Amino acid sequence: MSETFHAMWRSLRPIGRSAASGGYRRYAWTGADADCRLWFRMQAEARRLDYEVDRNGNQWAWLGDREAGDAVVTGSHLDSVPDGGAFDGPLGVVSAFAALDELRSRGVRFTRPFAVVNFADEEGARFGLACVGSRLVSGQLTKEQAYALRDADGISLPEAMEAAGHDPAAIGPDPGRLARIGAFVELHVEQGRALDLSGDAIGIASAIWPHGRWRYDFAGEANHAGTTRLVDRRDPMLTYAETVLAARREAELAGAVATFGKIAVEPNGVNAIPSLVRGWLDARAADHEALDTVVAGIEAAAHEHAARQGIDLTVVRESFTPVVEFAHTLRDELAGILGEKTPVLGTGAGHDAGILSGSVPTAMLFVRNPTGVSHSPAESAAEDDCAAGVLALADVLEGLACR
Repeated sequence: MSETFHAMWRSLRPIGRSAASGGYRRYAWTGADADCRLWFRMQAEARRLDYEVDRNGNQWAWLGDREAGDAVVTGSHLDSVPDGGAFDGPLGVVSAFAALDELRSRGVRFTRPFAVVNFADEEGARFGLACVGSRLVSGQLTKEQAYALRDADGISLPEAMEAAGHDPAAIGPDPGRLARIGAFVELHVEQGRALDLSGDAIGIASAIWPHGRWRYDFAGEANHAGTTRLVDRRDPMLTYAETVLAARREAELAGAVATFGKIAVEPNGVNAIPSLVRGWLDARAADHEALDTVVAGIEAAAHEHAARQGIDLTVVRESFTPVVEFAHTLRDELAGILGEKTPVLGTGAGHDAGILSGSVPTAMLFVRNPTGVSHSPAESAAEDDCAAGVLALADVLEGLACR
């Protein structure tokens, strides 16, 4: 098992890696993404699996009759955030293939169809919306909404898909495909330190916090940075800065998290007062009430500062995912397979498993992250823990698909 895992890891690791930062830039429907998708196909074909790409660009590798129904599916994604880490997404895909290798070495017989999946554009780094592939297949993103997505260069999602060789004409809900899935289990590196603090290598997910993204447009007046008196300025950067601080305060008060992690400035000149500052807020909390409180508090503070400083403010919610409670029956089944002492923990990070949970029974396994760092080149997991993750996933898949 370890040899096949490490061989796959070595072959995937260089793809899309920045020499400057050490992080990954595997954005959807780019050259690096195409190389990742080729890697997936090669792994599928090397294992004599039936490879296909669905109407939404998600990749599937099947063992058994894909049309029979009640399939057990595992996998994750291969794309990344800007300068992301090596494990977020790819660990789940590599572990899926490695778990299949482990099960074959055990000589077990599959009694249900089985598949490994790579969901397209999970991180949303290029088009600003997370989990595009799973949202499309589950009907949570319409074809019209998908066609309206554009990257920073103005390229639309269908244009990018077509340029990468995928026909975007058929994108949209795929209820028939989901109806044939009996269970989806996603293995993922933990994006936090709960397992490190508890001393456990593996955990089971209980729920995903509700979370969303909001765009704040602060419109002021462009002017000369050297000749305009401070009292005469309508500088949207000041209002933006006050709003960033408000986000931190509101999150602390509610026991939540909130971050302005992306910003665009116009005209973006070092000697010019901005005419527009556009910032994107990511906010997450343990429940809807806490999240609503945080988001409302941030917006109220932004409007207050904008009014005082002569700034026009527009706030647009670009995405929202409600709390996801993973299927209790499936979660309990995983606990029974792995042992009742396996910790069960929540997470503030979104996943394809969360998107699919409204359509099929889903569950997640977490692998210990010793630092808790994620979405960064410093993201890590120990070799022994990765091996433990593969064995745990193999045990789960054997329990679900081989009995």
